[in-house]
Amino acid sequence: MQTEDLQDSPAARIALYDFAFEHAPIGLATVDTKGRIIRGNQTFSRLVGIEQEKLSGTPFADFTHPDDLHADITLFNEVLSGLRDGYTIGKRYVRPEGSIVHVVIHVAAMRDASGKVVRFLSQIEDVTLQKQQERDLAEKAAQLELAMEAVQGGFWHMDVATDRFETSDRLAQFIDGPAAAKLDLQHYLDKVNPKDVGAADLSLLLSGQVDQSVAEYRLQTVDGEKWIRCDRRLLRDVDGRPRRIVGVAIDFTTERRRIEASERNSETDALTGLLNRRGLYNRYGLMTSTGGWSVLAIDLDGFKEINDTTGHAGGDRVLVEAAKRLTETVGQTDLVCRAGGDEFVLVVSGTKQHGEEVAERLVQILRKPLDVGLGPTRLSASVGVVWSPGKSDIQELNVLADALLYQAKAAGKNQWKSCNSQ
Repeated sequence: MQTEDLQDSPAARIALYDFAFEHAPIGLATVDTKGRIIRGNQTFSRLVGIEQEKLSGTPFADFTHPDDLHADITLFNEVLSGLRDGYTIGKRYVRPEGSIVHVVIHVAAMRDASGKVVRFLSQIEDVTLQKQQERDLAEKAAQLELAMEAVQGGFWHMDVATDRFETSDRLAQFIDGPAAAKLDLQHYLDKVNPKDVGAADLSLLLSGQVDQSVAEYRLQTVDGEKWIRCDRRLLRDVDGRPRRIVGVAIDFTTERRRIEASERNSETDALTGLLNRRGLYNRYGLMTSTGGWSVLAIDLDGFKEINDTTGHAGGDRVLVEAAKRLTETVGQTDLVCRAGGDEFVLVVSGTKQHGEEVAERLVQILRKPLDVGLGPTRLSASVGVVWSPGKSDIQELNVLADALLYQAKAAGKNQWKSCNSQ
């Protein structure tokens, strides 16, 4: 009991208060009714940049930023006049060397038994880092806003737990016009071209299997259908669970059209590197031969089943391998074209016999199992061959070769048929 009485004595309570005051992690200061510092702790001393022993008697106006002083003094006087018991204000301190410290201060009046204010107790939090982060965030937001003004589109977000989806005002206006309201998920998907709905799917992000993805799809807008590139990002909670998906949708119709035009004007197939039809027709006009020309139309038997089983990526690997085998079968001056899908056209210079020999080699080489990382994959080809002694029209020769190709398919596939052009 005696120990407890000692700890509860006025001297003990003062000692505990002094220790807590001096070692508090935030700034603490007592201020008289004239606005002068009576006492400040170590943290407060560091905040204002004034040594502790020099704080006493220093008016808070001396280190308060001039632009913030009026609001602080107004609230201070309202406490003195009895209109309030305290206040909270954000302001800036100016240190002796000129650096700025952003703080939030909480001021409480200390009254005597009669209720008269005798001093103030201030708690001061340093929010300089927070203010810098707010400025950085505001700057990035302004930069992003400027960037979005330079392009067409906007943002959307989706809460994973509630499935709540919402577009930004800017994206809604891009889609439905200036007076448009924000779109929910169903209304947004209703704007996606039905053929592209799969590209807009979010299931891999919702399940957490991927953290980001990019989709391209057509979207109906107030200005017509546009090609959209959408960058989607998954945000996770502290336990790693999917929390929110954010997306930015940007109109890249002009770029898409330019790419399509470039592909139309190109002479090569983007996937296989072979000539396309344009390239075939252009290069055919430059060919020379003393023995005539054979045009071979080739179709891969069973390719659709391979594509359906392995997906487009697997099908693409098969096409690339087939293109490689075709190229290795003909001479350097002969032409190899991917006409579209799994159809190829070859132009081989030389006699009819030579053209038929090439057709036989093609059937044999495409019959061999393919090793494209999908397990044993078997393929075959049907080939139509038309020989012309002179420089006949390439498109007419191609039509004749196609007809022979379908004769080969009708006869059981995995073989070739030939004839002369005249």
